[in-house]
Amino acid sequence: MSSEIISVEQMRAIDEASARAGVATRTLMENAGRAVADAICDRYAPQPTAVLCGPGNNGGDGWVTARILRERGWPVWVETLARDALKGDAADAAQAFTGDVRALGAGVDEAGLFVDALFGAGLSRPLEGDAARLADELSPEQVIAIDTPSGLHGDTGRPLSDACFGAALTVTFVRKKPAHVLTPGCALCGEIVVADIGAPEEVVAAQDIKLWENDPSLWALPWPDEDAHKHARGHAIVASGGRARTGAARLSARAALRVGAGLVSVLSPPDAIAENAAQLTAIMLREAENETAFAEAARNAQSLLIGPAFGTANAHYDLLTTAINTAPRCPLVLDADAITLLAPMTHGLNEDDVLTPHVGEFRRAFPGVLSASATRIDAAHTAAAYARCVVLLKGPDTVIAAPDGRAVVNTTGTPFLATAGSGDVLAGFIAGLIGQGMSGFDAACAGAWLHGRCAEAVGPGLIAEDLSEILPALLNNLAPERLVGRGLD
Repeated sequence: MSSEIISVEQMRAIDEASARAGVATRTLMENAGRAVADAICDRYAPQPTAVLCGPGNNGGDGWVTARILRERGWPVWVETLARDALKGDAADAAQAFTGDVRALGAGVDEAGLFVDALFGAGLSRPLEGDAARLADELSPEQVIAIDTPSGLHGDTGRPLSDACFGAALTVTFVRKKPAHVLTPGCALCGEIVVADIGAPEEVVAAQDIKLWENDPSLWALPWPDEDAHKHARGHAIVASGGRARTGAARLSARAALRVGAGLVSVLSPPDAIAENAAQLTAIMLREAENETAFAEAARNAQSLLIGPAFGTANAHYDLLTTAINTAPRCPLVLDADAITLLAPMTHGLNEDDVLTPHVGEFRRAFPGVLSASATRIDAAHTAAAYARCVVLLKGPDTVIAAPDGRAVVNTTGTPFLATAGSGDVLAGFIAGLIGQGMSGFDAACAGAWLHGRCAEAVGPGLIAEDLSEILPALLNNLAPERLVGRGLD
């Protein structure tokens, strides 16, 4: 299934265009209800089940689900808000159900499962009345949601009020919506199944979708050729902070080396040379006494990372802007202190440069953008267009946006990434991938995905150093057969 993400309005357009292409909306509804029933039967044993049906097409999907479950021998009934007020396809679907029909909430004490077919992703106002009461009363472990849990905004991923359903399983159609990948919506949805309901692919393609859920199908890692040598795999340089502020740069440098850069150097101020030298082996060390060293690094490396514990004095600003203004130069990855130095953003960067702010840094770099944006996706879009570079807005739902309008939401990772140094490792992954020839956007997407997967593999107890050390096992699973490590006999 494609990793594209569509808006609620795009889904409406797909339904309408499918009908014009010869796929009746009633057929789409039938296929949707059957897909929900299939997902339920695949995961649960038959048990008393209440299907909660609303007044629109989401409710129509529920009526189909109830009919098919009943045909398969499930003890199922429908609880409805307004059967008599149904129109069109939903009315036809309700008429085809010949089982028990009750008022909404009448079977709370009898059902083991509840199918939430009340409103879906298109709801634009808060739940009220019996729907709001059920949202508060029902345990998410008992709920299967159709499209999105009722009360959750499909485009923002945020509940419309305190009353919002949660679900153990959500079945949506054609493609995921933003609510399935943005917090807190993704947590409220539980397991997410995307079902094909027969919308023609050419109809979907006509939407010109530019938002995806991060996935290896979107980018290709830079595997070495058989005759590769270290210089062919790229040189990534990481700028170090001064004495007693060197650990972050070493974390980044090791990450860049682990992700495959052939050469990695730490650019160190004179007062930190001994400190860095005592900790580095395969990673090379360069003294950087002045702006000339930063201009040389920007000209001669394949990527340059500036920011982790770099420093925020005027002298650091001069070094940073020297690198930015060097022409021609390699792509830059700007993290942490580099973002603080540039805030608020006035520099125009290049399309392969990458900014990696967390929320606080983003607010300083792009004042007012986050609060004025409906979603983090919109905020990252605005920032990338303004700065003319790739912006990776970190968080549990990291968003990567390119200045040309493309965006990706990364859903890998765990809360254990909230630990000192993990962002330095992410920046190093990105710099190492750019150094091997990936574009800034692809490197940011791949780096974020790998970073999250490494964290998932470690789990509780994660510290930043673990991420680079577990990366080879993950890369081994992704590598072409000719490059897979064989292990020892």
